[in-house]
Amino acid sequence: MKYYAINEAGMATNAQYIASPNFDIRPESEISLIVIHNISLPPSQYGGNGIIELFTNCLNPNEHPYYAEIYTRKVSSHFLIRRDGKLVQFVSCLDRAWHAGVSNWDGRERCNDFSVGIELEGSDFEAFEPAQYLTLKELIASLTNAYPIQAIVGHSDIAPIRKTDPGPYFDWSQVDKIHKN
Repeated sequence: MKYYAINEAGMATNAQYIASPNFDIRPESEISLIVIHNISLPPSQYGGNGIIELFTNCLNPNEHPYYAEIYTRKVSSHFLIRRDGKLVQFVSCLDRAWHAGVSNWDGRERCNDFSVGIELEGSDFEAFEPAQYLTLKELIASLTNAYPIQAIVGHSDIAPIRKTDPGPYFDWSQVDKIHKN
């Protein structure tokens, strides 16, 4: 198991870093929320570069019919956990990644302002891998050591009309329930 300490620059040690241009300066707000998502590109296919290409604005619209629908979107997340447990970081935790969209948690809108986004390579239609949960647990421990995290939620919790992820196959018992609201 790797240790993913969060350094003063908001970067996880031992994570692969791939810079996304899709972020901006976080407003003065404590990082108090972790948002868990799922993503696969093409849908329900794993291991390719589609996610990285989406988060770096390099998605080829001719490569897959679904890409033609989404290739102009400017989105990112702080982290991606691949099926094998590998951790990739796209945006410093100190910056605002564009993962939550229109969102609300505990009466606060614009969750990107005060959250860290973690994407799990997966879908709403199948279980996540044990290696992903191991990395997720390590990352959550590191984030809660670095920031005053008050809750860990799914994308569906902050945007319930629009989103379903991390989906019914995400095992919330794998996440410290003290932080899950």
